[in-house]
Amino acid sequence: MGLQFAGARAVSAVSTWGLKNVFRRPAANFPGKIALYVDPRLIADLAPKLEQGSVCVVGTNGKTTVTNLLADALELAGQRVVCNRTGANLDSGVATSLLHAGPSDWGVFECDELWLAKILPQLQATYVVLLNLFRDQLDRVGEIDRIQDSIVGALEKSPDTVLVYNADDPLCVRIAERAANPSIAFGVDEDLGLPQNSVADAQMCQRCSSMLEYDYRQYGQLGSFSCPTCGFARPALDFAATGVKLGLNGLSFDVRRHGEGAAAGSIAAPYTGAYMVYNLLATAAAAGLAGCPLPALQKAIDAFDPQNGRLQTFDIAGRRVLLNLAKNPTGFNQNLKIVAQDAGDKVVAFFVNDKEGDGRDVSWLWDIDFEELADDPAKLTVFAGGLRANDMQVRLKYAGIESQVVADAEDLLARIAGVPSEENAYLIANYTALPPVHAVLTNASQVQQSQREEPSRSRSACHAAERTSVREGKHESAEIGCEGSSQRRAVPSAGKPTELVIAHLFPDLLNLYGDGGNVRILEQRLRWRGIPVEVKRVNHGQSIDLSGVDLVMLGGGPDREQRLASAELMNMREQLHAYVEDGGVLLAICGGYQILGHEWLLGDEVVQGLGIVDMTTERAAGGSGDRLIDNIVLTSPLAKRPVVGYENHAGRTHLGAGVEPFGAVASSTGHGNNDADKQDGVRYKNVVGTYLHGPLLAKNPEVADDLLARALQRFASRTGQPAIELAPLDDAVEQDANDAMVKKLGVHR
Repeated sequence: MGLQFAGARAVSAVSTWGLKNVFRRPAANFPGKIALYVDPRLIADLAPKLEQGSVCVVGTNGKTTVTNLLADALELAGQRVVCNRTGANLDSGVATSLLHAGPSDWGVFECDELWLAKILPQLQATYVVLLNLFRDQLDRVGEIDRIQDSIVGALEKSPDTVLVYNADDPLCVRIAERAANPSIAFGVDEDLGLPQNSVADAQMCQRCSSMLEYDYRQYGQLGSFSCPTCGFARPALDFAATGVKLGLNGLSFDVRRHGEGAAAGSIAAPYTGAYMVYNLLATAAAAGLAGCPLPALQKAIDAFDPQNGRLQTFDIAGRRVLLNLAKNPTGFNQNLKIVAQDAGDKVVAFFVNDKEGDGRDVSWLWDIDFEELADDPAKLTVFAGGLRANDMQVRLKYAGIESQVVADAEDLLARIAGVPSEENAYLIANYTALPPVHAVLTNASQVQQSQREEPSRSRSACHAAERTSVREGKHESAEIGCEGSSQRRAVPSAGKPTELVIAHLFPDLLNLYGDGGNVRILEQRLRWRGIPVEVKRVNHGQSIDLSGVDLVMLGGGPDREQRLASAELMNMREQLHAYVEDGGVLLAICGGYQILGHEWLLGDEVVQGLGIVDMTTERAAGGSGDRLIDNIVLTSPLAKRPVVGYENHAGRTHLGAGVEPFGAVASSTGHGNNDADKQDGVRYKNVVGTYLHGPLLAKNPEVADDLLARALQRFASRTGQPAIELAPLDDAVEQDANDAMVKKLGVHR
């Protein structure tokens, strides 16, 4: 430590004073950021003030909750704790927390998974707590392998750090296996018997690329897993949750330590959801290793009220309002299970942004099982908000859920003012959408508290009027069918028992960007018209005769999954050729599009493709890290409206002479097939291939109907049935979403 360290502390102190006293803003990040410019080794210089040690908490979901709860427990146990409680989880946030703190016993720091590589080598933390890994912000972080590599690299530079990891997550277990650091495993040692969602982030063994098997799953890829080929499996648990009880009003479980006959103690909390069992178990493991007894943790749980929008409850106009964060499919699915536990009528609102902190690509909305919400027998009043409210409304429509777009949380509160207060409200927001929603709810709750002793009769009358308006408005939209409600009730035409067949090839491997949403859209658009349809999902190891298929969907996936799927597809090469040449309809997205050519990109390797279309895909000069990522708008012969989507690919595709592209790039953002052509995708016979996902058909119903019209022609030829014409549908919701993106990207029609 010398002049750099002294200078860093000085600029930090000045910036902290200015932020707090002049700009009236929190000083959670900037003081550390500017100080790190002066002294890049600042965290290492400050680490000695932590006399007992430090803990870094990483993982896709649950970091903020576990970090704050662990810090609370240590403080209740009499320890002096430094903590970045606001969730400022980059190196600047950790540095700021250390700069503002005096001598302490423990540091407890939430760390972004990719930024751990900058923080841990300097901090040399005593423990790293790894909670879970799920797909999140694919446009920012790429595939999960990249996160794993980064965490392993960070641990290599801090060899004495003990890794405390979720042994029910094969992605976390693989990190523990690769890292040489000492490790402690935690997990739930019994089957919770929970219904499973449609998408999991780890289907394959990362050691040998075989398909994993499960004795039981809890949710996502979490559970008791094993590989039948190489023996990769969930290890013995050092900390285990047993006797788990989950209810609407809370949860409880016993904590057992390896080698101890009796339980070390039990934990009870007023939360619900299996994911909170994992969060609390991880906290218990870290607290125990740091010398904090379970009773202190239980006291921290009982008093825990972070008021940061994570599982925070408000009382607004006599209504219970629950706000929570969800920023990826797994997080959303767990929140939907909380909603489903409430058997009464309820209000549900989803707020989704696409800022840098959220990820620009919202195709992950189609990996959420909103269909479970549609199956709720109670009456739902559903809203969509945030910068991507229109995308959310489209997703809900195809799940069979009618929704209304709201401008913001204030608009939401005004709209539900007339809904009976007995109906609980559930507000779910992603990362940057959460703070403004939280601020509105906090203000409304505080205003209500100040006015509680002086109720207003005129306000009650206003609510009665609004209640009538809300109910009538909902009834009217149901009559019009603008959300697809009347379309869902269409009855299949009599005398046509034969079904149009859609084959989704290897959805268990090729569904990286919500590709299954395209199948859902095609299926629903047929059902709304009363046209019988059967969707055949052909998983790994299964086969299908394409002569009885009218439309094939082929998506993209992570490199490991694409490699396995490509072997299956190459075995189907002759059948796929014959299907296409016979007029079969094929929609291919991203990796599924690339494999149609003579050569395509598998990881960093150029390999032989199916050769169905005269095109090749080559590696970019910068390798797999040189990706084309952005929103994109096309003009295409298949649609009168602009075609909108999102691209995220490393390959550069070049079409052969005379081969027609799917469309021309019309936006200033986006590239399409390669860096130069300003064209995307391919059209060949009844094949449409493209890099656009989002998924492609969500905001482009004209393209969906073009594919369906072609499929119906094949169906008529294949079955001898009379040709079926596509009746028009009310696509106002889809068109609004299309218009919103076209406007956002500044494209003129």
